[in-house]
Amino acid sequence: MPMIAGFAGFAALLVVVAFVARRRLAVVTVRGESMVPALRPGDRLLVLRGKAVRRGQVVVLEPIGPGMRWRDGPLPEVAAADWVVKRVAALPGEPVPPQCPGLPATVPPGKLVVLGDGEVSADSRLWGLVPADRVLGVVLRTLVSTS
Repeated sequence: MPMIAGFAGFAALLVVVAFVARRRLAVVTVRGESMVPALRPGDRLLVLRGKAVRRGQVVVLEPIGPGMRWRDGPLPEVAAADWVVKRVAALPGEPVPPQCPGLPATVPPGKLVVLGDGEVSADSRLWGLVPADRVLGVVLRTLVSTS
């Protein structure tokens, strides 16, 4: 009988861990070549949701909507969106990089500047400042690489 109780406790722990992991972790596939050479199309990324973002980190964010406008409200489910992968170039209070002319000199609160690593990238140079609440999370590691 004690072995059954131990198994039930272990099974319950596994359920809790799976629930927490599902809420905090996501797997996203890279689409497009804007992050080459660091990331390639088809790479699968492990993303930690809700982590504070730092300059230089690779983040996953919701794509900008029609009319070049950012959505309001909660982020969509992971499987329901084609997520965008970019590197954080500037945080609130930091100077806007020179690659982004036409933006204010300093990043305002609640905004980010993101850039792709590749030669061709739709990013803050095109979109402008990105609302920080459109970030799904920070890339922890590449799970599957296509290179």
